[in-house]
Amino acid sequence: MTEAAGTDGGSRPDPSGPGRDPLLLVAHGSRDPRAAEAIRALARAVSAARPGTPVLPSWLDHTEPGPTEALRGLAAAGHSRAVLVPLLLTAAYHRRVDIPAAVAAARESGPPIAVTVTDVLGPVGHRVDRGLLTALGRRLDEAEPGRFDAVVLAAAGTRDASARASVGRVARELGVTLGTPARVSYASAAPPAVGAAVARLRGRGARRVAVAAYFLAPGLFHDAVAVAAREAGAVAVAAPLTDAPELVELVWDRVNVARR
Repeated sequence: MTEAAGTDGGSRPDPSGPGRDPLLLVAHGSRDPRAAEAIRALARAVSAARPGTPVLPSWLDHTEPGPTEALRGLAAAGHSRAVLVPLLLTAAYHRRVDIPAAVAAARESGPPIAVTVTDVLGPVGHRVDRGLLTALGRRLDEAEPGRFDAVVLAAAGTRDASARASVGRVARELGVTLGTPARVSYASAAPPAVGAAVARLRGRGARRVAVAAYFLAPGLFHDAVAVAAREAGAVAVAAPLTDAPELVELVWDRVNVARR
C-alpha cells in the first residue's frame, strides 16, 4: 500500500539511494518508559540486520516523535520515499485509522515524501507467519524450558471482532506448533482474563500451564497479566517479543513484500 505524503516539489537528489529508503517503525506507545526502550531496541536490531538502511522508531501516543513528525523530518532531510511499518499485532483501529491519518497529516505540509505502508506484524488475512510463532515459542522457552500441558496466549485486548479472530488464529497455530491445547486471554476490552483462562485449563486437568505474551513491549498490561497468571497457577509467563530475531526478520519480510 503506497500513500504519498506531500505534493510534487520538483526534483531533488534522493540520499537514500536504491533500496535505502528509510524505515519508520510505528508503535502504539505507552506511559511506561520500558515500552519505548523496547521499541528502540527493536529498531536497533532491525537496523543491524540490514546495515545501511536508516531505521527510526516512532509512536502513536505517549512518546515522541509521532509518525507525522517523523515523516516530516525525513522529508526535510531530503528523503523522497519512506517505508512505514506498523508495529502492531492486529489490524484494528490503529492500523485502519490512526496510521493513515498520520500519513495524511504529513501530506498537508512540508516537503513531499512518498510513503509505503506495510502490513502489520500480526496475521495477514488467514495466514499466521511462522516467524511470529517461533518468536512466541522462543520467549516461552526462555521463561521455562520444557514441556507444557497447555498454553494461554495473553493479548492486550480489543473490541474489534476481526482483530480478536486474528488473535484466535495465532493461539490455534501456536497450539499446533507446540503440540498442546491453547486458549486466548485479554488484558482488557474482552473476556476471558488470563487468570480465568489459566484456571479453566487447570480445571480440565492441565498441571503445567504456560502463558505466551502477545505483546511487543513490557508495560502495565504485561505486568498485570504476569501477576494474574501466577496467582491462577501458571508455571511460566513469557516476556514480550521485543527484539526477538524472528520478529526482526518479520519486519523485513513485511518491508520486502510492500516494496514488491
